[in-house]
Amino acid sequence: MTVKIKVYSDFICPFCFLGTGPLDEVVKEKDVEVEWMPFELRPSPFPKIDPRTQPRVMEAWNSIIYPTAKKLGLEIKLPHFRSYTHLAFEGYQFAKEHGKGNEFHHRVFIANFQEEQNIEDIEVLTKLADEVGLSQEAFKEALVSRKYKKMHREAIKHALIDAQITAVPTFIIGDEVIQGITSKEKLAKAIDQEIENNKEDELDGLQCSIDGDS
Repeated sequence: MTVKIKVYSDFICPFCFLGTGPLDEVVKEKDVEVEWMPFELRPSPFPKIDPRTQPRVMEAWNSIIYPTAKKLGLEIKLPHFRSYTHLAFEGYQFAKEHGKGNEFHHRVFIANFQEEQNIEDIEVLTKLADEVGLSQEAFKEALVSRKYKKMHREAIKHALIDAQITAVPTFIIGDEVIQGITSKEKLAKAIDQEIENNKEDELDGLQCSIDGDS
């Protein structure tokens, strides 16, 4: 059976990007379907800051983020600016509707954390969409017109109210909720447990009727 993994994340969260390392390894080995769920850490109108001017941010990158990236074998760079991500997520909704959600999501991560591209710029996002096989014209029109604004807002409302997400990344596999970067082994264990739970559910209610028919 295919196990669904919901991953709540934000494109500007370095831990979300690093969390793709173990997740990608599991995807290669398990029958899973990953669904990325939007979450905004610093939505507009929170002020933008240059993370390189923040001592605590720099300390976290030097002591935690860079060493973790090295351990996972992932390249990561501290972006020059912290972008708003609502347009990137609206683009993700377009991509998802056209069967390229995961590809676009991954491409935006790479653009932000490895290529230092401005992922709130419509022209940049349109170029990324084209690179994963989406129509540039249709994609750009969707962002300019804010066609997916309501859908994105509903996704954020779901994350905050229904799923009660307070930190990202958050992985949800069945009833298992895993917050923060986790290992490939822990993800695999949760997937295997969900498979077992579903096998048990298939047995629930099996019985013979009073007339003897099975």
